[in-house]
Amino acid sequence: MALTGPPMAAPGQQDPPDRSPTGRFSAALAVLTVSPLLRLAALRYAVPSGSADRTGCDACGAPVVLTRPWPALGPAGRCGRCHARIGPPPGTVEVAALAAVALLVLVGPAGGALPALAWWLGWTIPAVFVDLAAHRLPDRLTLPAAVGTWLLLGAAALGDADPAPWLRAVSAGAGLALLFAGSTLVLGRRGFGLGDAKLALSVGALLGWYGWPVLVLGLLLAFGLSALVSVVLLVARRVRWSTHLPFGPFLLLGTAGALLLAT
Repeated sequence: MALTGPPMAAPGQQDPPDRSPTGRFSAALAVLTVSPLLRLAALRYAVPSGSADRTGCDACGAPVVLTRPWPALGPAGRCGRCHARIGPPPGTVEVAALAAVALLVLVGPAGGALPALAWWLGWTIPAVFVDLAAHRLPDRLTLPAAVGTWLLLGAAALGDADPAPWLRAVSAGAGLALLFAGSTLVLGRRGFGLGDAKLALSVGALLGWYGWPVLVLGLLLAFGLSALVSVVLLVARRVRWSTHLPFGPFLLLGTAGALLLAT
């Protein structure tokens, strides 16, 4: 079984549809235009574990819905009625959406993986904002990310008539999730959370699609960034040794960095 990503088109042959400028632009535009939905998801699920999802402004109770004038769904992150700050900081979700567009354009995944990457970004970006705000990765975001990523990668493998990349992706996703879940069982709160394990289902699949070295690179970047940020915060006395930083953002950054470096 090959340990590298799906074969690229030979010189003189037509590129796969997802590598064409039109395909990249369509996928990038899809991510960018759903930024209000990303902000809505981040706002609703950024609540303590076991609490009901947020449905309105914390200050005045105005409902948060996708209707004009879109209370709290604009880049300013303010309630449309009382103008109180609510949800992720101003502009952060929109900047993340733009970064996702740049990643889709620059990476140009091989073998039809672009739809899977776009799908994963659409669910993972709000999940990361929830993790930063409430230290949790809700199932309503991580599980659809995993299921859709696996299915879209499977469809890409069928289109290429080569199951090897998908089998490797499934093995990587399941293995990484089991590793994270095992750390929770053995180390308790010192290990990864179950939310991290569920996010790892899709992270491992995406990185594994490109090969085992890319998976290792992504994990090294994630752990390295986590260690670097922890040291900086400790030196600045912003956290203590016992502080548990959310790992979801580092998984997102590590995955993006590995894909950029490997393609």
